[in-house]
Amino acid sequence: MHRYYSSAPSHVVRLDRPVLQVALDFENLSRALGAAREAVEGGADWVEAGTPLIKSEGLNAVRELKRAFPQQRIVADMKIMDTGAFEVEIAAKAGADVVTVLGAADDETIADAVRGGEKYGAEVMVDLLGVADPAARARVVAKLGASAVCWHVGIDMQMTGRTPFAALEALARASPVPVAVAGGLNSETVAEARRAGAQILIVGGAITKSPDIRSATRAIRRAIDTGEGAASELFHRYGEDELRTALGKVSTPNLSDAMQRKGALHGLEPHLPTPGTRLLGPAVTVVTRDGDWAKPVEAIDRAQPGDVIVVDAGGQTTAVWGELASWSAHGHQVAGVVIDGAVRDLDAILELRFPVFSRYVSPNAGEPKGHGEIGVEVTVGGQRVRPGDWIVGDLSGLVVLPRERAAEIANRALDVLEHENRVREEIRRGSTLGQVQKLERWERVG
Repeated sequence: MHRYYSSAPSHVVRLDRPVLQVALDFENLSRALGAAREAVEGGADWVEAGTPLIKSEGLNAVRELKRAFPQQRIVADMKIMDTGAFEVEIAAKAGADVVTVLGAADDETIADAVRGGEKYGAEVMVDLLGVADPAARARVVAKLGASAVCWHVGIDMQMTGRTPFAALEALARASPVPVAVAGGLNSETVAEARRAGAQILIVGGAITKSPDIRSATRAIRRAIDTGEGAASELFHRYGEDELRTALGKVSTPNLSDAMQRKGALHGLEPHLPTPGTRLLGPAVTVVTRDGDWAKPVEAIDRAQPGDVIVVDAGGQTTAVWGELASWSAHGHQVAGVVIDGAVRDLDAILELRFPVFSRYVSPNAGEPKGHGEIGVEVTVGGQRVRPGDWIVGDLSGLVVLPRERAAEIANRALDVLEHENRVREEIRRGSTLGQVQKLERWERVG
């Protein structure tokens, strides 16, 4: 049975039903206000000025949110670590009803924050991000006067595909105060979080990055109220076993952005049968000499279905790949080939619909001499590629993902795509990219 604390001790936050809190993690207040308006219309109960918004806009963000939504509780996600009473005071004076303090802070900081909240009419929620024993810490901070605790899966943890709901359930059973949950919730997972015992469901991107914020909020509110999740195409984080699915949803520009504009293979041209064709799979690496096509062809027999053959041919101009190799690879279910060198028979390859990237196209072919190696580290397009690294290609180019970070990068790329979807919608409604991003404001000074 879930506890909603409608007649709880004085310091415990009073809840009549599970709360949907929308987290506004924007850098621009104008966008945050617009998103909040749509979310409240869709059924959000509390409105949070996220940490990025407060850092960007200051506590004026809290002030403007309180002015715009006087009937909603305004949460200031300050993540206070020191000077508890002072920072709670300035947030409360700006209009915050709830202020967050980090559970890793000293007990005296939390107690001081609670005293400041009592003086200025704000409640303290303790964020347990990074706390080794959340249940034990929840019991301590409840004695110190915290009104609620928050089980928080940080963004960087989300990007690795980890959302441990078992830990949330253990915390909810142990906590003397209501438990909030934040981190990667969507219309599928809020119901699971509620069943695990969370009473405050904090949702950010699945609402604020949606092109239709009202509908997204309604779907999440419905899932909370009914306990039945609704399928979500986006706002889902993938593990290693779902990597191909995740990478199939994003573009090479999305991936480059996710890697801080790194990972691109330069100088290799796409030869794709249709604009929507993508090249995707783990690398089978080959190094060979100009015109020596023996090792590239032998690699076909070593490849597994879905692999990409990546050939370092020294950037030379004599073809090491052609129609017959493509037919062989296609029949072996190889996903495609990348050659830092030359291919030929391009018309036949395109007709076969076999994805190829190469530096050159040339009718000249060499001989199968057998020089080189398979399964070694190579340099292609200026990038290091190791066996098993993931290769993704489309009309914008090629990127390589280090195998040990591939799932994380895929999830970060999905986050990029989700942000772009919302910006695209704001442009469609009549704004411009410069206006949405406030480019003049954020230009470097000096």
